Amino acid sequence: MDCFYIITNKLKDKDYEITNRIEQYILASGKKCFLSEKDSEGHILPGTVPKEVQCGLVLGGDGTLIRAIRDLGERSLPLLGINLGTLGYLTDVDLKDFESALDYLFSQTPAVEERMMLEGSFRNSRKDLAVNDIVLAREGKVRIVSFNIYVNGVLLNTYHADGVIISTPTGSTGYNLSAGGPIVEPTAKMIVITPICSHALNTSSVVLSADDLIEVEVCEGRYGRQEQVSLCFDGAEQTTLVTGEKVCIRRSAQTAKLIKLSKESFMKTMRKKMKGN
Repeated sequence: MDCFYIITNKLKDKDYEITNRIEQYILASGKKCFLSEKDSEGHILPGTVPKEVQCGLVLGGDGTLIRAIRDLGERSLPLLGINLGTLGYLTDVDLKDFESALDYLFSQTPAVEERMMLEGSFRNSRKDLAVNDIVLAREGKVRIVSFNIYVNGVLLNTYHADGVIISTPTGSTGYNLSAGGPIVEPTAKMIVITPICSHALNTSSVVLSADDLIEVEVCEGRYGRQEQVSLCFDGAEQTTLVTGEKVCIRRSAQTAKLIKLSKESFMKTMRKKMKGN
């Protein structure tokens, strides 16, 4: 690879000291490098990624990497995460190892993992994508909300809960895991539905095919009360749905492309990252 694009989390590299070190190392090796252009909210400006870029270097944690995937959209660059965060399931390289990682990219073709993503559509024309999960959760007062879950047009279940998580395998170690859902090997092709604090005994997660169409409908509350729930994509983009509204969720045609340099298996990484947590 000869041309790189650096995406920095400013909160983790406030003075760009790390960014500048990496940029200078790339340039000193005779390669090209661009720094991401962002708006006031920290999102990459659309259309500003040079066509010649072959690889994105994401400096931050998993959240920074997920935001980069979402911001890049159909540009869909292969991305290498350099961990400036804590756990770092998605970020593949520790900061201390960035030189050896770059040396490898300069001379070798790396393995690239493709991770499935979800597409959620609501109110007819509005759509968004998720790398980790799409979550519907109650707003306002602390009370149970009911959700009808349809799979391929057939009612699967009605959950009475604080919310519902629709997760990819990549997202299974996130909110899904905290809510008691299963851990799924991240390159698998499946969708996990997990209720949040379900008001029922033995309410388990459901694992579906990646080809299934899922609809989540907000049900009417007690005494005909209109409910309001928050619809959130990857903990970022958020909107409010009310009783009777649905979000339709399917596998996205777009995938997240993650450069993998580590030879460790997912299971070994999980044991190491989860130790003590």
